Amino acid sequence: MALFSYTALDADGNEREGTIDAVNVDVAIVALQRRGLIISKIEPADAPISSGTKMPFFDRIKNSDVVILSRQITTLFEAQVSALRAFRLLASEARTAKLAGKLNTVADDIQSGNTISASLSRHPDVFSEFYVNMVRAGEEAGKLDETFSFLADYLDRNYEITQKARNALIYPAFIMLTFFIVMVLMMTLVIPHLSIMLAETGQDIPIYTRVVIGMSDFLSKYILLIVILIAIGAVFLIRYGRTETGRMYFSHLRLKTPYLGSIFQKLFLSRLADNLSTMLKSGIQILRGIELTGTVVGDAVYKNVLTVAAADIKGGMPVSEALRRHPEIPGIVVAMLKIGEETGNMGSMLDTMARFYRREVSNSIDTLVGLIEPLMIVVLAVGVSVLLTAVLIPIYNIASGF
Repeated sequence: MALFSYTALDADGNEREGTIDAVNVDVAIVALQRRGLIISKIEPADAPISSGTKMPFFDRIKNSDVVILSRQITTLFEAQVSALRAFRLLASEARTAKLAGKLNTVADDIQSGNTISASLSRHPDVFSEFYVNMVRAGEEAGKLDETFSFLADYLDRNYEITQKARNALIYPAFIMLTFFIVMVLMMTLVIPHLSIMLAETGQDIPIYTRVVIGMSDFLSKYILLIVILIAIGAVFLIRYGRTETGRMYFSHLRLKTPYLGSIFQKLFLSRLADNLSTMLKSGIQILRGIELTGTVVGDAVYKNVLTVAAADIKGGMPVSEALRRHPEIPGIVVAMLKIGEETGNMGSMLDTMARFYRREVSNSIDTLVGLIEPLMIVVLAVGVSVLLTAVLIPIYNIASGF
């Protein structure tokens, strides 16, 4: 399949622009003519871009774009704007050319008679299976405006908590990376000259200075080899992490990491409960909700838990009992789900759990940031002190000898 951009006139003589997927240009032309369009221009969408076009990296579609898009769709549907007109308007106001192309394609598919959910499902890189199924449920229930509102709220919550967890680690990671680079530069550029100077004096060198000089000599001689080995190791880890076994291994490792593992567990539990609550509000059955949540929860361990639980539920087991068998699901979650089953108020219980774990994640991240900053200061102080001690004391001893 290839993507073609076209310019055409519709039955009313209005100019239309958009994109279409087809095996080749002839098939694309036939498909457009069946829509009643008179083609004036058609070319591959991946043709060379002009100098004014944004680079692909800057033209990517962000999660925040989908959040804003969902809210805009909600507003347009509440204003009784037709789906076709809504997507045309959103395409004309899209932040990036790529998003505009996606929305125009969705509008073309809707005009051809496809449902909104079917049209969105052709773009899994933008609209997840969870998103598409939510829209499908809204279409069946005749509550598309409410569905897009639920989706916008859910995506907004998920984006906010994920960004908070990510941003909490950016500052300390940047500081530690800078410190590491400075230390390597000191070891490879400064310490070698110092070792030559100390050797020429013939004085005894303290043990800690000899250790630092030894590390410096090793880095100076093998820095290229070390960089190559690190690069090879990084490539291997990335490739391994993309395999099913690798994802499961790193997922277990992440969840078992002291303190951080607890934060990740709360993050995934909040996402799990929020997904299920949102889907139940939209009329999706709990079993289908669990299956879909497994695809978007973002963790291999919890995906496996939900996959196994879904199979048990199909076999007639209650939801609470199916999840009770997995130690990754805390007892309080199982207890609340059981109460929800008994009272027929599962959605409310899930919503309560989602709010609780979102607060827990937020508080845990705030605590982690509060712990990281003093710990980082101590690590930096110790590293700088060791290096300065190894450098300055021998220099002081030389100066005292004159």
